[in-house]
Amino acid sequence: MFADRAKIFIRSGKGGDGHVSFRRELYVPNGGPDGGDGGRGGDVIFEVDEGLNTLQDFRHRKKFSAKDGEQGGKRRCHGKDAEDIILRVPEGTVIKESESGKVIADMSGDNRRQIVLKGGKGGLGNQHFATATMQIPKYAQPGQPAQELWVNLELKVIADVGLVGFPNVGKSTLLSRVTNAQPKIANYHFTTLNPNLGVVDLEGASGFVIADIPGLIEGASEGIGLGHEFLRHIERTKMMIHVVDAAGSEGRDPVDDIHKINAELEAYNPEIAARPQVIAANKTDLIYSEDEDPVARLKAEFEPKGIRVFPISGATGVGISELLYYVSGEIAKLDNTPIVFEQEYFPEEELLYIDLPYTVEKEDNVYVVEGPKIEKMLGYTNLDSEKGFAFFQKFLKDTGILDELEEAGIQEGDTTKQRAYLKSLAMTMDPIFQVGKNSMTPEFTKAIAEALEARELIKISVLKNCADDPKELASLLAERTRSQVVQVIGKKIVLYKEGKDKNKKIQLP
Repeated sequence: MFADRAKIFIRSGKGGDGHVSFRRELYVPNGGPDGGDGGRGGDVIFEVDEGLNTLQDFRHRKKFSAKDGEQGGKRRCHGKDAEDIILRVPEGTVIKESESGKVIADMSGDNRRQIVLKGGKGGLGNQHFATATMQIPKYAQPGQPAQELWVNLELKVIADVGLVGFPNVGKSTLLSRVTNAQPKIANYHFTTLNPNLGVVDLEGASGFVIADIPGLIEGASEGIGLGHEFLRHIERTKMMIHVVDAAGSEGRDPVDDIHKINAELEAYNPEIAARPQVIAANKTDLIYSEDEDPVARLKAEFEPKGIRVFPISGATGVGISELLYYVSGEIAKLDNTPIVFEQEYFPEEELLYIDLPYTVEKEDNVYVVEGPKIEKMLGYTNLDSEKGFAFFQKFLKDTGILDELEEAGIQEGDTTKQRAYLKSLAMTMDPIFQVGKNSMTPEFTKAIAEALEARELIKISVLKNCADDPKELASLLAERTRSQVVQVIGKKIVLYKEGKDKNKKIQLP
């Protein structure tokens, strides 16, 4: 069976966790932290393989996962990066997000290799978190999580010309005469069960590729017959050859046949129906009636509309040469840019919209949006760039967060923008201070004040052995250091103090 569609599950690798360890050697009593970084998780990569022409490899295996990155080790040993997983597909394969049907990648033209899902970054080991005031950090950064997705693979063959028409009108016979293709030919409907490709070579003119698909019938665009299964294979073609039984050997009217086929193409994809066409009036060797010339009827009906009609006989070869040279000339006039489907779905962005909780609250005339949903978005978005901030605004609107803020009474000029920006910066920061059982000492407060002068934005971790409430600690620290509390999440405190003009490091929006 010809496999031109498949639905598969793909998963990138998780980043390896950073390691927590300390140097322990003879005569080195205070060796300090030496935990290594975690390795990068493997990417999911799609690559064009010239030796493939079907999606047969994906018919029985449905799940493909890259390996996770290795955890960091002691003595500053970096965890091993995971190998990428490479999925080889035939040229012309379109990768779509399964639920929405949006295009992720079109493996054709210049696009021979594309990373669809990126592996997670490895976490930093505790060696990176040592400071003058925190010399024994007992924590490390976890690796970034993996990404996973269900995708549909659709093979859309790459051809210049598409052969369309009712079953048993002679499409396969024509293909076998003008190319080296050897399709099955028999005198019954739906002889062709798979799309066939053939290359036309012409002396003194440019050749082209023809795609023959199973015959269409009325209602094909709605799933009737076999042709609807393969209509996707003519989506890349630049021109259509309508093959019609001019002799009406099966009792059908050739003019009516053309109208019905065009109606099905219009229903399936109006863009395809609008492409240039030419009519091959086949089986002229079987026309015996002297009362009415069916070829003359076809010309009278369609040539005033700019559609040329060529009387041919697939059996004898009469008229085929004129048809092919005309098609070659018409293709030469058309744009030779390959038809490539543009990317519509961006996994790293779209995965931000998954259903995660969040809260919208008003605290001291400041609107606070918190929760995994907003934190995940800020972790993927660079608000320093104009594009990143535009995406942030679109995210607030599309997810309904902006509507909830408006319902809560937010007005233009309120401070949610600046706070959100500071939170986004803090997402990628690691704590540089820890509050333990001794809580705040004058020395500790002084160290925090100095850090704020140097960095403007810092993160503090409250240890389990600290009896004080993190929110109360944050408020007290802000008061003593003349800073402001950006956020308190669990045991993490984020403080901000605007720097002086010449030493200013953070430009607020």
